[in-house]
Amino acid sequence: MKYLHTMVRVKNIEESLDFYCNKLGLKEVRRVENEKGRFTLIFLGAENSDEKTGLLELTYNWDPEEYTGGRNFGHLAYSVKNIYEVCEKLMNNGVTINRPPRDGHMAFIRSPDGISLEILQEGEALQVQEPWKSMENSGTW
Repeated sequence: MKYLHTMVRVKNIEESLDFYCNKLGLKEVRRVENEKGRFTLIFLGAENSDEKTGLLELTYNWDPEEYTGGRNFGHLAYSVKNIYEVCEKLMNNGVTINRPPRDGHMAFIRSPDGISLEILQEGEALQVQEPWKSMENSGTW
């Protein structure tokens, strides 16, 4: 088996692309507009993704729906080269770090649609340091 993608439904394309691309650093790989089905699919990839695998599929249904249960979805997980730098960049862009990387290894944030994202340090955990060491959890993750 080969991992292909994870699909999450979004309520607002612009808000979601701002979060996933501008703040988190993913890139749009391809987009599909389906008039008959009344939906848009936007495939996003991390720097090590190719055009068919390791993607995040954002599904936007043109007819309004209320989505609940982002937490029971589980979470998306991405590894990063420096978790402290990524979390600082996210915070500077207005993203709440729900579970700070107190251990130098793992953090959690949420998308505008309530999807939980786990951020993991590549390789060994970084040395524990402030301000992360003393940060409290915020909300749920």
